[in-house]
Amino acid sequence: MNQNQPIEDLQHIKRMMERSSRFISLSGLSGIAAGICALAGAWMASEKIHCWVNGDCQLSRLINNAGSGLLNELFWIAALTFVAAFMLAFFFTYLRSKKNRTPIWGTTTLRLFWNTLIPIAVGGIFLLRMMQLGEYQLVPPGCLLFYGLALVNASKYTLSEIRYLGYGQILLGLFNLWFIGYGLQCWALGFGVFHILYGILMWWKYERK
Repeated sequence: MNQNQPIEDLQHIKRMMERSSRFISLSGLSGIAAGICALAGAWMASEKIHCWVNGDCQLSRLINNAGSGLLNELFWIAALTFVAAFMLAFFFTYLRSKKNRTPIWGTTTLRLFWNTLIPIAVGGIFLLRMMQLGEYQLVPPGCLLFYGLALVNASKYTLSEIRYLGYGQILLGLFNLWFIGYGLQCWALGFGVFHILYGILMWWKYERK
């Protein structure tokens, strides 16, 4: 017991340092919930696009510019999907933070927030300008690229495994730049499937016990 005591003390110090320098309360269930929301949103968007293309939407009779009507509906689907994913991610992270008795807000959380927000905010402004110029085909890969950069940038202040999720988003976004017609599928894969797989792995590694 005396021989193992220094090792246990070092492990305890290491855990304390990680808690003070990294936000470790991210829940794997948050990733799973966000991925499910993304898949649901992608399915709704696919159904809406199919509806407009085939002229089955009753609402299309009331709107002269069908393109603008479709884009408006897709925007609201994306917005509601983001809100739902964010709220569920926050809920599961809050539960894990409470269970681990770690504060959900502090200096580390603030660093994580800003390092995630800056790439996403810049990317959002850039994509809005692209939409103003009519370059809608670049919006899906742009979302994946800037989101991936945000995850890689934020990985310094949270679980290091999140950078691999960021790398996956970046690679998928680069792929989508050359295969423009698969934007919705890449969105579903990146924001949906990748998040679910990441969430399962993180839950299995950190929360299963």
